[in-house]
Amino acid sequence: MKILVTGGAGYLGSIMVPRLLNANHDVTVLDNFMYNQTSLLDCCYSEKLTVVRGDTRDRSLVGELIKDKDAIFPLACLTGAPLCQKEPEAAKMILFDAVKLIADLSSKDQMIVFPTTNSGYGIGQEDRLCTEETPLNPISLYGRLKCDAEKAVLDSGHGITLRLATAFGVSPRMRLDLLVNDFTYRAVYDRFIVLFEAHFKRNFIHVRDVARVFMHAINNFETMKNEPYNVGLSDANLNKMELCEEIKRHVDDFYFIEAAIGEDPDKRDYIVSNEKLESTGFIPEVSLPRGIAELVKAYKIVKRNQYANI
Repeated sequence: MKILVTGGAGYLGSIMVPRLLNANHDVTVLDNFMYNQTSLLDCCYSEKLTVVRGDTRDRSLVGELIKDKDAIFPLACLTGAPLCQKEPEAAKMILFDAVKLIADLSSKDQMIVFPTTNSGYGIGQEDRLCTEETPLNPISLYGRLKCDAEKAVLDSGHGITLRLATAFGVSPRMRLDLLVNDFTYRAVYDRFIVLFEAHFKRNFIHVRDVARVFMHAINNFETMKNEPYNVGLSDANLNKMELCEEIKRHVDDFYFIEAAIGEDPDKRDYIVSNEKLESTGFIPEVSLPRGIAELVKAYKIVKRNQYANI
């Protein structure tokens, strides 16, 4: 296939693009390289890779790049509630307007696979799994914009949306601000962490499994299209205290405690069912313990603060 990946040099894209190339697809990456990342350098050997330095908000550029593509993966994003709160106007243009543009400019015979977020569930009901039928209740600008963009993709009639759990794991465009990545980094280097509202739960998924689910979506597009799918590890609906206990199995002298006062600015608290996606034949390969072990190893290499979105 001919595939356009916007934001293809990012945390997810730099895992996904090599996988697409290895599957013999022609891949065009559109990225503004805002973090000066060099994550796709080892893909430049491939004659099937085209790199375009540009902006996903550029209507004429996006329109030209879309023309001959079989599939479009709109990954370009200001990811996370803190960054969107800091730059709300840019967040709206990138998270919603640019995705709506792709939905409007593409045709019915082109596939759109869009990564939204299960943070759209906001605050769930205790001990009740959020399914794709659960009403969305986003509590941040990031969550609201992602939900609006999801609706635009599904309304187009030729899209699949993937409600991703919180990603973790090593990527050439590394991020240390994701929860598992962050907590593991603190365990390795600080040896302690103070938790706020440690009972808040969420779901997790390895970044390589996220890349795999995009492949699964295009390979099963006709049976999956026009639907949202939760994407996470069904055995990893964990609160922050449970996550730290898992990390401690890999870092013996990691100490963690919950503060009696103080609040977590991220109020998300929900558990998620991934049964709908699993029923299509997709099963994640990388467990949370395996991912934490990978991160501990990686942090012997990475010891800098630049690998974050803010």
